[in-house]
Amino acid sequence: MKILVIHGPNLDLLGEREIDIYGKFTLEEINSALQKLGKELNVAVEAVQLSGEGEICKQIGSARQTYNAIIINPAAYTHYSVAIRDAVAACQLPVVEVHLSNIYAREEFRHKSVIAAVAAGQISGFGINSYLLALRAAVGLIGQKSA
Repeated sequence: MKILVIHGPNLDLLGEREIDIYGKFTLEEINSALQKLGKELNVAVEAVQLSGEGEICKQIGSARQTYNAIIINPAAYTHYSVAIRDAVAACQLPVVEVHLSNIYAREEFRHKSVIAAVAAGQISGFGINSYLLALRAAVGLIGQKSA
């Protein structure tokens, strides 16, 4: 089993930006925690950080050739990227949308995710644990798909 984690724009700045919202941990710490849990769950985890909408769409589009599921934090693209939404809808893989903060407790424009309707599920508001919960969910979805 192999799972792709896509971190969207500005997530490379974790630990430096808006610590009161996102916490002090870095993207490297998230990836390290995912790798550790991946080993426990006997699943390979590959993470990429992409800032461009087109880059993200291209990564999603080619994922089914290599991966069994995708975890994505589309960041700001969550709220308006029809292109990423369409890529997720077309990829034929289980996709779990993830957010560090509770997007529904923030500014009103963040309350809508155009991705959620085509994802298997969404996890938000648990900081670094959002990603770990998403990894567990993705592994479960792969098990359901192959059963």
